[in-house]
Amino acid sequence: MPGADFKRRIESVYQSESRAVLATLIRLLGDFDRAEEALHDAFRAALEKWPEQGMPENPRAWLVSAGRFRSIDQLRRQARFDSFDPMAHDLAATDTAPTADECDDERGIADDRLRLIFTCCHPALAPDAQIALTLREVCGLTTEQIAQAFLTPVPTLAQRIVRAKAKIRDARIPYEVPAPGELAERLETVLRVIYLVFNEGYTASSGSELMRLDLASEAIRLGRLLVEMLPETEAIGLLALMLLQDSRRAARASPAGELIVLEEQDRSLWNRAQIEEGSALVARALSSRRFGPYSLQATIAAVHCEATRAADTDWNEIVHLYDLLLRIEPTPIVELNRAVAVAMRDGPEVGLALVDGLLARGELPDYRLAHAARADLCRRLGRFAEARDSYVRALALAQLEPERQFLQRRLAELAGG
Repeated sequence: MPGADFKRRIESVYQSESRAVLATLIRLLGDFDRAEEALHDAFRAALEKWPEQGMPENPRAWLVSAGRFRSIDQLRRQARFDSFDPMAHDLAATDTAPTADECDDERGIADDRLRLIFTCCHPALAPDAQIALTLREVCGLTTEQIAQAFLTPVPTLAQRIVRAKAKIRDARIPYEVPAPGELAERLETVLRVIYLVFNEGYTASSGSELMRLDLASEAIRLGRLLVEMLPETEAIGLLALMLLQDSRRAARASPAGELIVLEEQDRSLWNRAQIEEGSALVARALSSRRFGPYSLQATIAAVHCEATRAADTDWNEIVHLYDLLLRIEPTPIVELNRAVAVAMRDGPEVGLALVDGLLARGELPDYRLAHAARADLCRRLGRFAEARDSYVRALALAQLEPERQFLQRRLAELAGG
């Protein structure tokens, strides 16, 4: 039996490599469920063999090879008894030895994740199923995490994923990046998926940690890969947005994991290399004059990053950019963000009127950040009873522990005042 230290090392490999291994196994085996079973078989084999043989030089390639071999071996045994599964017979007839290209081509294996995203985002699938399946299979979010993000019951979300897998299998949806003529129509959903993955990494939907750095980093990697393959304006804008937001990572939480809001962050901790890269991508996106919501959001993030102190922020420019964004993406969340920016430019009373208007229309009744924004504006105005009520409402809706602790601190400050 492997020792605790070796198990931790294998768990680390699982965290960093399992989704890439799964994506390649789906390509090689042609079926989600078989690939998932093969993935678990591969890690079971690693637990058995790596303590004796040592960690392989290329764990990802070893796991792909082991998973594929075990799956095909199982299918060969199955094919002897089941004459009605053509997929089993086809795979059983396959040579069990993976080619060098399959196991040693790092770029090819890495690109499987992009192929898998486009497969999961195939137009034959419903839009909500496309996103749920990609978050589950490509990024490894649990069904519970995705259900919470979509405000959907877990059993409903689970069935959605099961049906999407069946659709891909039964319709024989190809595992490939679409041809150039088909690429643009599927880009919007792919961008949305990548951004949802980044958001879950940048601010987790629940749990004890503010950020899931693995997801944020993975979204940025996928964004880079997409821009390399398809340098469309909004793909560039999304990559810029993710880099600029991620540049603040080191300043967003204290060493104890406590949330630090933007205006209180130590800006010397911001990653200047990421800011420079993101700002250059913003300029590239805007120069096309075909920019959309991601490019505009990236521009807003760039304006924040230009300010060396919170007091130097150009709120007039940010409000102007939100006005443009609201024209092309008229959503309540954009309205809320604009209201906060207006409050910073024109005063909390003006911003509060906008937030109250949103809530009075029945917009965002269960969105914790709307109630947290209202609470903060009331606090700034000295309307402490209203602030307390809104903080309590936001706290009841918050699932992320650092957010809950922040709201509890604000409530304690009000009680102490």
